[in-house]
This record gives sequence, C-alpha cells and structure tokens, in this order.
Amino acid sequence: MQPAVPSAAINARSLRIVIVTSTYHSNLTSALERGAVKAFEHAGGDPSKLRILKAPGAFELVAISRAAAVRDDVDAVVALGCVLTGETSHDRHICDAVAHGLVRISVEFGKPAAFGLLTCQTLSQAQARAGGAKGNKGEEAMRAAIGAAQTIKELQGFLWEKRELQ
Repeated sequence: MQPAVPSAAINARSLRIVIVTSTYHSNLTSALERGAVKAFEHAGGDPSKLRILKAPGAFELVAISRAAAVRDDVDAVVALGCVLTGETSHDRHICDAVAHGLVRISVEFGKPAAFGLLTCQTLSQAQARAGGAKGNKGEEAMRAAIGAAQTIKELQGFLWEKRELQ
C-alpha cells in the first residue's frame, strides 16, 4: 500500500506538532497514535518537539486541538480518534462536527489540523485502518500535517523578487 502523502517529500526536523488522541476505543486510537509518532520520527522530527494530549472522546478533539493550535510554538495538530456507526445517526453528527471543527482551526490559525478520525461501520474496518491491512491512518494524518506545515513555513519565508516596471 502506498501512502497518500509520499514520506520522501516531507521533513519534520523544524516542526513542533501536537497529537490529540481520543481515549474512546483506546485499543484502536493507541495504534493510530503509535503510527503518528512513527511517521513524525521517520520524517526526521525531534521527539522533544512532539506533544501528545488526550481527549475523552472524538467530539472533544476539536476543543483540545484548538487550544493547541492557538499557541505560537505549535506548527500543526493531528487529531486521532475512532467513531463507529451505531443504531442511530449519532456517528454522523460527531464525525461532521469534528471535520468542520478541524477545518475551522486550520483556517483560523493558518496551521494544519489533520483529520485522523476513523469513521467506520464496523470494528474490523477500524482495525484494518489502525495498523492492519488498510494501513495506519494515524501515520497518514501525520504525514499530511507535516507536508502542509512544511509548505506553510516555506510560504511564510518566501520573498517576492522586487522588479521595477519598465
């Protein structure tokens, strides 16, 4: 399986990233967290520049991610969790709220807030995406956050060449 964001294209050496992990379905979210940490270190990230925070559930990922993103010493946030389809539409409301909340954080602060929330119908689908046959979505979310943060930093340092009109 090929990653969504090529790992060769990313470099986390200068980045400070916060992982926010839901403790609900902890056997799955712990695997996502391990994958995210592995991706950060594989991209050259300094372990002292990685912080891990816990959220009681998926819905709380947004508030904690925002609290991290507001800090000047944070370059990106990776939100990790798992929501399984149940007998009601509760899962859709939670997933939509988290997705929209993370987008708002990215727009408001100009920092990536990566969506590492498994939104599966069954436990076996979630297991396949938490280090199983379908890869590790925690790794993918971290690679996406690193790639986006790296591009934003490049853009912030970009200087337009001054040319006079002739």
